[in-house]
Amino acid sequence: MDEAGRGPLCGPVVAAAVILPAGDSLPDSLIGLDDSKRLSASQRAALALCIQRDALATGIGMADSEEIDRLNIRQATLLAMSRAIAALRAPCPTAPILQTDPPILQTDTPILQTERIRPDFILIDGRDLPDALPCPAKAVIKGDQLSASIAAASILAKTHRDALMAQWAIRHPGYGWERNAGYPTAEHLRAMETLGITPIHRKSYAPVARLIQGS
Repeated sequence: MDEAGRGPLCGPVVAAAVILPAGDSLPDSLIGLDDSKRLSASQRAALALCIQRDALATGIGMADSEEIDRLNIRQATLLAMSRAIAALRAPCPTAPILQTDPPILQTDTPILQTERIRPDFILIDGRDLPDALPCPAKAVIKGDQLSASIAAASILAKTHRDALMAQWAIRHPGYGWERNAGYPTAEHLRAMETLGITPIHRKSYAPVARLIQGS
């Protein structure tokens, strides 16, 4: 399991859980798995579709900006991870794919409610473990560089969140979210000053809080 989106100023934090097929070698389609930050957007998009198709199970969990403000980012991330584990399902070959760039499976549709998968052991990137997991777990620092399953989760979380932010960019143009995914780039910070704060901005984050106080 891994997450994406702790640092952005807006949007949800997204966690992904992935169970890969057992064995000493990966399926050919998954060769090239790596920390999502080491891959290009096109590489992540191609691998994400293969992961969703060829993994034994995948799950996506999110915590939105209101939950991040209320709980803090650490607790919201752990909540998203718990939701990802609860969402673990076997792949559904007829699951619809959103026509986004990168494309993502629609994880909020009833067609994906296939058999629920219960993991035997969970590897989580980082230092923290969510409470009340359904099985033993271990936190692995730099796990997305050491474990293929964590790398797969890293890719899935990143591509899913990037696609969501690209959709939000259509509803709130001018912030460049389709390029910066909500991170505090110069473009995003300038837009916040000229266009204001949106409903999905994280009001507890310092650059957003300063603008709110200044206004």
